[in-house]
Amino acid sequence: MNEDISALELAALLCSRVCHDVISPVGAITNGLEVLADDDDPEMRVHAMDLITKSAAQASAKLQFARLAFGSAGSAGAELDLADARAVAEGLMRSEKATLSWHAPHATMGKDYVKLLLNMLLIGIAAVPRGGEVAVGIEGDLAKPHLHVRSRGQAARIPEETARFLGGRAPDEPLDARAAQPYFTGLIARSLGLAIEARMEGEEFTIEARA
Repeated sequence: MNEDISALELAALLCSRVCHDVISPVGAITNGLEVLADDDDPEMRVHAMDLITKSAAQASAKLQFARLAFGSAGSAGAELDLADARAVAEGLMRSEKATLSWHAPHATMGKDYVKLLLNMLLIGIAAVPRGGEVAVGIEGDLAKPHLHVRSRGQAARIPEETARFLGGRAPDEPLDARAAQPYFTGLIARSLGLAIEARMEGEEFTIEARA
């Protein structure tokens, strides 16, 4: 286990993940524009405009989230405002079945810790595919915080890709775009010197990273 892939391969897989996430809302925008161009029915045009508006907001939210979760926001060693992290998380959750509960101080935190927290949130969302509540928490010294995400909902479980790739990957185990995200999450945690674990506690899923 813990056989790192090349930076080039990981970048390609994460790009594929982001593209997959935005294809659906962008496709819906295209469909709505086609209706506006070809259909004179007022009711259909209202429906098309509603579709375009909602899909554009969803695509924007997904891209803003990806910028912080996968991208390189700020300069090396920069800190990010946790209010910004909360804003992109809330934007993403508007198109999810689960609701978000955010428990974090009003402060700034190292950008890589923010990146880790948002990736842990993605895993928390995946743990409750039928919906529920995803609670994000930050405790301790923000220079070396204890991060945790807890998910409750019907059929909560440890996502298969998380179970297989959070701790790395076996030399003979291929990585795809879905598996790249939990793999990336574990990679960030290890780069920060944090231990990361995903587990079930009764009917509640927990993923936490701590020194």
